[in-house]
Order: sequence, then structure tokens, then C-alpha cells
Amino acid sequence: MPLVVNFVFREVVVLKVMVIGSGGREHILAWKLARSPLVDKLYAAPGNPGIWEIAARARIDVDNPRAFADFAEAERIGLTVVGPENYLAQGLVDIFQDRGLRIFGPTMAAAEIETDKSFAKEFMARHAIPTAGFAAFDDLEPARAYLAEHGAPIVIKACGLAAGKGVFVCLDTAEAEHALTEIMAHRIFGAAGDRIIFEAYLEGEEASLLVLTDGDAALPLLVSQDHKRIGDGDRGANTGGMGAYAPASVLAPGELDKVMSMIVRPTIAGLAAEGRPYRGVLYVGLMMTAAGPKVIEYNCRFGDPEAQAVLPLLITDLASLCLACSEGDLGSHQLTWLPGSAVCVVIASGGYPGNYTKGLPIEGLDTAAASPGAIVLHAGTALRDGGVVTNGGRVLNIVGVGDDVATSRRLAYQAVERIGFPGMHYRKDIAWREMERT
Repeated sequence: MPLVVNFVFREVVVLKVMVIGSGGREHILAWKLARSPLVDKLYAAPGNPGIWEIAARARIDVDNPRAFADFAEAERIGLTVVGPENYLAQGLVDIFQDRGLRIFGPTMAAAEIETDKSFAKEFMARHAIPTAGFAAFDDLEPARAYLAEHGAPIVIKACGLAAGKGVFVCLDTAEAEHALTEIMAHRIFGAAGDRIIFEAYLEGEEASLLVLTDGDAALPLLVSQDHKRIGDGDRGANTGGMGAYAPASVLAPGELDKVMSMIVRPTIAGLAAEGRPYRGVLYVGLMMTAAGPKVIEYNCRFGDPEAQAVLPLLITDLASLCLACSEGDLGSHQLTWLPGSAVCVVIASGGYPGNYTKGLPIEGLDTAAASPGAIVLHAGTALRDGGVVTNGGRVLNIVGVGDDVATSRRLAYQAVERIGFPGMHYRKDIAWREMERT
């Protein structure tokens, strides 16, 4: 077994860290890890222009999971932190563990809690975890028959990974029929739509809870709230997320205790009992209904853009927490937080979540980064002719950090207004529910 850890934990701090991924979530992970006293050198694989300002670029074939492990061995990486779910679905953690390499994230079997939504629903049913009623289908015609019988409102989900866009909240049967046809006949999500699930429509307000776990102990991070729809007032198509804020008061302290006891701990224990011990960060998407909190979905990684709103407020060293999760030592840790709040606004390409143009020059990055209380995170950018250009649907994440949600929101939007590229789009109402509550 190769020697890859070039430090003695808690005694000598000399640690090389690699962050895998290229989006805004990975930028905030790198931003936090770069500030850790445990981190001697930070690598990004592949990273993006913003991440490369604080991390060395690892030249890796990102389509080959084993190439990441080869690089970690060659460079004696002490900790690898995985951002995107697709690498977890491919068994990247299993590859690292087989080679004795330390990595933060769940195994392929544990990650199935996100990568197969039908598995997740059946798991919740087995372990009496509160969620919406559901039915799964592999063929279009039986699915249509179910829809004709049950009607709308109803929720339809592609069972596989669909970049956060595979969920359709259908308020009438025509909308539901269209969603079914798009997923199963037109195959807009490819193999991710080979199976779909219907879920009962839940009334309530959504909340996102990220939980660190070593397979036994569990530490909840601040509750946050995402904004999935493309337009203000939660209108329009679903996206990967147009913004988030934390902490979100939709989940009161007493309700958090209930979520931990009724949902989070049974989930972690259930996965362990089924031979899928879960280490890493577990994302629990919640609906706060009149009957209590219910699980909408699980993710097997940090939420995007929730992480961008939560992690700037974390005082506890992120590298030490990731190490503790990977080594089964999380129970000895506690979390401390900055007072105040953070608001993340996503700047998207025109046309997103549909077709959009890449390669458009972005102006104002340095000016925005100098804006008081603002953090500029790259999500879908590239370098061209010495300048930064658009390279994705969600291009930038602008985070404002302040004493309260109103201040954080103002700081974020002040920085957003300094950014410019043709067709740029962003929601102007991030954190509107929290503003109404305060």
C-alpha cells in the first residue's frame, strides 16, 4: 500500500489537498481549504479560472477516474475532496480507498442515495423516513395510465442524474403529460430518464440541510434555502439553482432536532445497516409541510449553490472536518459559525437552462471582487486570449456576507451590478422569503 499521507494528523501540519470539480461549489471549497492552516498546497482538478488563482492546476484526464488516483499517488496528496456527483457515481471514492488514498465523499454504493431516485424512495419506505408517496415506471404507456388515474398536481422526476434539472412540478395533467413525453419519449436526459418516479405533490416551503458524517456521527451545517426556478417569484423552468442564502429560518431550532432524529440519523444508520456506510456530506432536501418535515430528495455532495452560502460562514476548519469524516473521527468535533448571513446570487447565461452561447467576454470581475463584503466565485468560465469568458449555463456566483440577510443581499447585488456580459441573467429576489419573515 503506497504511503500518501505526508503529515501526522493533529501534530505536524503538512498536507497537500486536491479539489475535484470545476464549478462554483468547487470554488468555494477551494476558497475555504486555501485558508486552512492544515493545507500546505492546494490542487484543482480541473478547476476553473477563479480556482486557479488560489490552487495549482492538476493536468489530469478528467474523463478517467483512475487518473485522479494516479495523480494523488504521484504527488503524495494527503486529502482529496470530491465536488460533483458524477465522479461519486463512477466509484471514484472506491478507487481511492482501494489504493489507501484518503478521500472525502461517499462510495458508489452509498452515493446511490442520489444517483438512483427510485432506490432512495424505496430506502426511505424501508426505514420509515417521512417523504411523499411515490410510484416508479420504466415504460411510457404504464406511466401515462398512472397519470390518467391519479391526475395533478403531481411531481415527476427522472431517476438518474440530470444536473439538478430532472424534476417537474406539474400543476395540471397537460403539463405532466408533456414532462413524461420529454423525459421518456424525447429522452432529454438520456439514460437518466430510463426510469421515472411520480411523487405526491407536497404543500409547504423548502429547506436544504447539509450534514457532515463519518458514517456514525453527524454534524448539521446551517440550514439554507435554494431558488430552483429561473425567474423571479419562483416562475419558469427548473435550473441547477439560481441562488441561495443561509441561515434560513424556515427550519426553527426545535425542528432541526426533529429532522436530525427522524430523518438524518435514521438515514445514516439505515445505509450502514444495508452495507453502504456513508462518509462525506449528505444533502437533505426538505419540504416543511403542515404534517412536519418530509424528504424531497437526497444528494451525495455539497449543494450547489447552497454550499456557496453556507461555507463562508463556517469558522471551524474545513480541512480538519473533511479529514475527520474520512477517518471516522467526526464525533470529536464541534462547529462554530460567524454571526450574520450570506446570500449567493447566480449569474447565468442568456437562454439558460435551455440553449445558450459560450465564449462571451466577462467584464467587471476585478471591480466586483473589490466590492465590500463580496466573494466572486467562478462556476462556468474559461480563459481565452488572456481574458475570462463564459463557458456554461451558470457562469458566476456572487456571495454577499453581512450582519443580516438584508445587508448580505444588498452587498451581493451591489457586486452583481458590476459584472457584465451579453445576455447575462440573474434573479433579483434571492432570499425574498426570508426578507418577508424579517
